[in-house]
Amino acid sequence: MSVESVPPPVAKTVPTERVQHGDVVIDEYEWLRDKDDPEVIAHLEAENAYTEANTAHLAELRTAVFEEIKGRTQETDLSVPTRLGQYWYYSRSFEGKQYGVHCRCPVDPAAAGLDAWTPPELEVGAEIPGEQVLLDSNVLAEGHDFFALGAFSVSNDGTLLAYSTDTVGDERYLLRFLDLRTGEQLGDEIPGTAPGATWSLDGTHIFYQTVDDSWRPDTVWRHRLGTAAADDVKVFHEPDERYWVSIGTTRSEKYLLIWVASKITSEGWMLESADPEGEFRVILPRREGVEYGVEHAVVAGEDRFLVLHNDVVDGVKAENFVLAEAPVSDPSALTLLIEHRDDVRLEDVDAFAGHLVLGYRREALSRLAVWPLTPDGYGERRELEFDLPLFAVGLGANPEWEQPTLRIGLTSFTTPTQVFDYAPDTGELLLRKEQPVLGGYDPARYEQRRDWAVADDGTRIPISLVWRRDAVQPGTAAPLLLYGYGSYEASIDPGFSVSRLSLLDRGMIFAVAHVRGGGEMGRLWYENGKTLRKKNTFTDFVAAARHLIDTGRTSADRLVADGGSAGGLLVGAVANLAPELFAGILANVPFVDPLTSILDPSLPLTVIEWDEWGNPLADPEVYAYMKSYSPYENVEAKNYPAILAITSLNDTRVLYVEPAKWVARLRAVATGDAPLLLKTEMSAGHGGVSGRYEKWKEVAFEYAWVLDTVGLGKVAPS
Repeated sequence: MSVESVPPPVAKTVPTERVQHGDVVIDEYEWLRDKDDPEVIAHLEAENAYTEANTAHLAELRTAVFEEIKGRTQETDLSVPTRLGQYWYYSRSFEGKQYGVHCRCPVDPAAAGLDAWTPPELEVGAEIPGEQVLLDSNVLAEGHDFFALGAFSVSNDGTLLAYSTDTVGDERYLLRFLDLRTGEQLGDEIPGTAPGATWSLDGTHIFYQTVDDSWRPDTVWRHRLGTAAADDVKVFHEPDERYWVSIGTTRSEKYLLIWVASKITSEGWMLESADPEGEFRVILPRREGVEYGVEHAVVAGEDRFLVLHNDVVDGVKAENFVLAEAPVSDPSALTLLIEHRDDVRLEDVDAFAGHLVLGYRREALSRLAVWPLTPDGYGERRELEFDLPLFAVGLGANPEWEQPTLRIGLTSFTTPTQVFDYAPDTGELLLRKEQPVLGGYDPARYEQRRDWAVADDGTRIPISLVWRRDAVQPGTAAPLLLYGYGSYEASIDPGFSVSRLSLLDRGMIFAVAHVRGGGEMGRLWYENGKTLRKKNTFTDFVAAARHLIDTGRTSADRLVADGGSAGGLLVGAVANLAPELFAGILANVPFVDPLTSILDPSLPLTVIEWDEWGNPLADPEVYAYMKSYSPYENVEAKNYPAILAITSLNDTRVLYVEPAKWVARLRAVATGDAPLLLKTEMSAGHGGVSGRYEKWKEVAFEYAWVLDTVGLGKVAPS
């Protein structure tokens, strides 16, 4: 099929009037919202055909990139086992299979001390004594175009498994149960749940959530095993549409915790896990603008709550959070443990029987510190150090309250993911596994570093970069893929990617612009990139692009912007702001029609999003501000870069209609001849296609388009 044989789809125009705050807008493509309309489906299929025709010449390159990803991946592999009770739990992957297999094997009863916590070295192809397959997702996915595993929760005594599955992509799961002693599927089935599940301490009850019509988790239910789902008890409901509800436990398993949280306010409710039919009680009543989290610790023999919060301390708002402690019997009697710092963002605290683990950010990098608990209280904190200029570190799976080691994960742009066990008593860091990369990967051939751009208001914007040393010639402008997100205080940390090697080995630089709206530089970094300061996110990205061009790292004809979801809003806005800086825009499930969505409280997740974007329904200033940056509403008659937008028909977070409308308007209004492409996955959700091979094919499709856009479409890796 040639490009000429498939004309660009031209969406019909059906004027739809929107009137808000006296502003009248005519939206000609709103009709695309009705996915039950055969004409809408026909239009999306025509766009898919056009995209396929425009990328058909990349078939060989797509195949090459897919085979490179496949060839670097150890397809048959095992994760590092994690101990829970008397079993080691791990997952397997098998060559040719799309999904993982969850397994366990018994702990050696003769092992003692640290040896009892040293995971067995499982080898591919070798028989594992006592291995039990708990769940094979490949079997569960049979006959379905889409599959996602939600809950996977083993009861405390190791005899029962609660798991849930989604075979549509709409993030509504079917919760089921297995008796792990017999392998028998129990008769209990609960449809329409959110993905998680939490056991009571004795394994007699399971707590789960359901969502409202807007896909907001709003209700917690208690199910007694062996009873009908119709008899389940509603234990908590949150009517305020600004708040999400979740349930879990403290690490000690002593308390069940229900959390109610908006973007700026949170509230916790507690119940002793040994009393699952008791009444939850509030820990600290919610107050607008105050967020807190709670962890249970035993300090000097007493039950204490560790409270991470951003309330006012000594007359000053603790923007970057502080850590306090209080008796469980009176959580309001707070004593400060760690004071506020402008340059450190406290993110979490995990409690174990003998120590605490603090997670925080400094200089746009994640950090971990271990804090021993002594008979009298608290010992001396020790930060873990790594000899890398850029890295990401965090706790791995540590399900046991009393254990002599800590499971830790470490990665960087050049370091395949490493799994360590850290021994707090000795300070020893024991490498358990490094992600295998086949084909002779040598990290010394790649370089990562941090640059800083300067925004229009003088703010320094961090940029992380990685490239292959012998593939990028010093002093020459290299092709560059610039990624950005910049919303929800999400931090884009350095991380290794097997697939990204297909770009680096062809001479492309990969960079991340850590723009405001993210969380890399602390809470104020986020605050200065949201609501009525949202445009900082976009201008920061433009500043990063200009910096990379001005310093000679790349040039406008070799630069592609990349963003997904809220990052799709970012690159969509940037396409309007500075199209001359980019050869291409790659937008995955892009939030490019934000004003239309945020004006409609009946749409999924809209009301809770008002804390992030503002409420344009109630506030004319917010309405005008959002309208001024909305990618869809600001498409103009000018030359745009090449654009590839990818979406999913069943996405419940960013509806397919947003990129469909955006591309339709671009095609009608934009000048120039750059290709404007839309690809819709017709049986997937927000995360795109399911199954690792299908995901690799999707990555290969995107990377082939990126490489072709910057002139590397025919270049084989060196």
